[in-house]
Amino acid sequence: MAQISAASRGVYVIAVTPFHENGAIDIESLERVTDFYIESGASGITILGMMGEAPKLTQSEAREVAQRVILRAGDVPVVVGVSAPGLAAIGELGRTVMDMGAAGVMIAPPMSLRTDQQILGYYRQCAETLGVDVPICLQDFPLATTVQISNDLLGRIIDDVPEIVMLKHEDWPGLDKITALRAAEAKGRRRISVLCGNGGVFLPEEMARGADGAMTGFGYPEMLVTVCESVTKGDMDHAQDVFDAHLPLVRYEQQPGIGLAVRKYVLARRGAIASATIRKPGAPLNAAAIAELERLIARQEARLAALR
Repeated sequence: MAQISAASRGVYVIAVTPFHENGAIDIESLERVTDFYIESGASGITILGMMGEAPKLTQSEAREVAQRVILRAGDVPVVVGVSAPGLAAIGELGRTVMDMGAAGVMIAPPMSLRTDQQILGYYRQCAETLGVDVPICLQDFPLATTVQISNDLLGRIIDDVPEIVMLKHEDWPGLDKITALRAAEAKGRRRISVLCGNGGVFLPEEMARGADGAMTGFGYPEMLVTVCESVTKGDMDHAQDVFDAHLPLVRYEQQPGIGLAVRKYVLARRGAIASATIRKPGAPLNAAAIAELERLIARQEARLAALR
């Protein structure tokens, strides 16, 4: 399997981890949703991220999920989230999944990091722990991690840690960060791939600013693919039309605390997974939320029909 690199582009869907109602991992649904993402046009798949409920899995479960998805995905690259406060856990899981055929690993900074020197030192140590042959995607998500990575610090990390070949950009507001990064590259800094998260809320603008694609999830991942492909082809109007048709549901999914439940409900409704179960601690959607979702989906389908 090809590894991620500065040339990586397209949509690397953040995968959910399906569970049975009793909380056990649903392997059949895991394989089915992997097929679903690929059939939706994904260029890659990212597993064991925050929306994959990675902190709720045991190490053995994480390894099993990785192995199943990597095997099922075939030639489609799989990036594995290995974030952890300690380097031992990152090294163990990271090397294990790379031996399985992963395309690279994703690492978010732990909340304990505060100074620029601490953050830079952390990523240096991660790279040293994993080895020079393991490509890293840096997850920059300050809304969740509380770790602020400035443009200047990001540049220092890129200069000092060549193993980092990809940025999962989730700063908010963050459009100017993409512009600054691409401007620095135009002046000679090493290029890295930029894939954007945050549920795709700003995807058309991020692509226009120079992003290479998306690394996020949504109940309709084909929307993410169409937007990225349309912007790349220069058809911004079509990208915006498709995005706008999905925007109410994108917005609804961004609610803190229930966003994953919304995404899993939609995926289950579409047959990609058998159950919308969230592993505890976590709760299903209530009747009012489900009614709102169904209304949004019906209206979305009507808007999409008008575009065809």
